[in-house]
Amino acid sequence: MAALSQEEENYVRISLLLTGISPRAARNYFDFEFAPACLDATLKKEYNNLLDLKKKHRINQTQWNLLYPRFPDVLDSKTFDITLMIALLRNIAKINPPHSGFDILPSAMETTPAADLARIKYYRNYMAHLDDGKVINKNFNTAWDDISEAIGRLGGLQMKNECDQLRTKTLDPTNKEIIMDIKRANDEIIALQEGFKTLRESQVVLQEDYIEVSKKCRDLKLFKRYCSMEC
Repeated sequence: MAALSQEEENYVRISLLLTGISPRAARNYFDFEFAPACLDATLKKEYNNLLDLKKKHRINQTQWNLLYPRFPDVLDSKTFDITLMIALLRNIAKINPPHSGFDILPSAMETTPAADLARIKYYRNYMAHLDDGKVINKNFNTAWDDISEAIGRLGGLQMKNECDQLRTKTLDPTNKEIIMDIKRANDEIIALQEGFKTLRESQVVLQEDYIEVSKKCRDLKLFKRYCSMEC
């Protein structure tokens, strides 16, 4: 694989930070709020609330299957992705949200667990919407500090040290290839989704045109019938 530019390497490092360390930090806090021994009972108790979230598309089918597997097994938060953990913490644990909610980057003054989860969520979305797989140095430094400090508060000193090591260590070429392959795959998925969206919109337009043409045809038939009666 050709050498990555500094901006591409920044992208890979933050991706590794968000996919490798931050989920473990979030899980550390999740297990504090939802004791592993009581997780199954808690989810059963909250079934109706979680079903409502599923109907609102805040929990997808794959996540639902993890919460309520078809073949019951011992539930373990290690099977939950960070998006699902944040959804459960927001809606069941009743933790106080950041001042501006979970969907906006909190201010530097907010260092609560909820604010740190919101930071991680914000930067995951930020990375997902980058078109070129690059992060300039200024944005990299800001994002890294925000994410790694949040990880340290949620997961402890050891995880913060892992962040510091990841920032400077030589990257495994395999990691680079995997992350860039993921980026390309995500781009292809987004392109397909946009294509389907355009197709659906075209179908709606065609359907509307068909309805309009049908209406005009009916009107024309009625007009011809009226003219025949008059003659």
